[in-house]
Amino acid sequence: MTNIKDVALEAGVAPITVSRTINNSGPVSDATRERVERAIKELDYVPNMLGASLKSNRTNTLALLITDITNPFWTTVTRGAEDAASENGYHLFLCNTDESAEKEASYLEMLLRRRIDGIMFVPTGDNAEALEGFRRREIPIVCIDRIVQHDPFDSVRGGSRAGACLLGEHLFSLGHRRVAVLAGPQSVSTSAERVRGFLDAHSKAGLSPSDCIVQWGDFTQASGYKAAEHALEHQPSLTAIFAVNNFIALGALEYLDQVGIRVPAEVSMVTFDELPFGMLGNRSLTVANQSAYEMGYRATELLLGRLSGDVVGPARKIVLPVEIHVGNSTARTMS
Repeated sequence: MTNIKDVALEAGVAPITVSRTINNSGPVSDATRERVERAIKELDYVPNMLGASLKSNRTNTLALLITDITNPFWTTVTRGAEDAASENGYHLFLCNTDESAEKEASYLEMLLRRRIDGIMFVPTGDNAEALEGFRRREIPIVCIDRIVQHDPFDSVRGGSRAGACLLGEHLFSLGHRRVAVLAGPQSVSTSAERVRGFLDAHSKAGLSPSDCIVQWGDFTQASGYKAAEHALEHQPSLTAIFAVNNFIALGALEYLDQVGIRVPAEVSMVTFDELPFGMLGNRSLTVANQSAYEMGYRATELLLGRLSGDVVGPARKIVLPVEIHVGNSTARTMS
């Protein structure tokens, strides 16, 4: 196997010069650099990047922890993060936590051992103990879509509360008054903010709290199905549903289809984040749309800024705007 001494002999330089050329760690003339690079190519030499990372304390590797790889929103976030990392010479290590605090803690522990330069993650809750090791080692962390309460982490997220308020105002402008909110976990910031945003609109419309049902669950299709079933059992006269994420909406639609309730003729529906047309048949949901790609890209930029020293000081909280896209899942109520 070719080693650094072989390259040095071929290029007619000292091994330290080869090391400086590979790691950009010292002065090397253009002519010498050219000879070393030619020797590396001719000998098909693969530098020991582990050794280089131990010296520089960098591995040029970032990690991204998302909660559900099957959700198109998160695959698009991942693409944005991957593009930004690749453009800056970094590799991206992807982990899927399935909304499990236990899996999240396990991944964080493993990533700490693997000498990851920085972490981007979608918090499942508040894994304070698992995050402590990163804080002690001053490894930067950026939260995506959600925040960890009382922790000084950078974050990039959408305007959940504002978007939910806009969706509520849209429903109320169509005459809807009896609405069910199908939420995720109450402990997750995104879920809680979207409920608060919808209740902001509810209050502005002067409606009675008894007209709004809030069902807490999780961010899955199965949860949406059960929550829609429960809401309609307790308020058969409801005319609209606000599902706080797209997979909850998908589950609610499945239940409505099964029991023969037509959308939007009998029940309107709004949610966050679009789904591919193939997952909805001939439907297009009315959504508060976030830029998933930009969320991933901006989070990576922020993380790299911390690593380079270009971003310093207190935690940055970036909130991206949302846009309401009106589909064919909402209509004026007849009741």
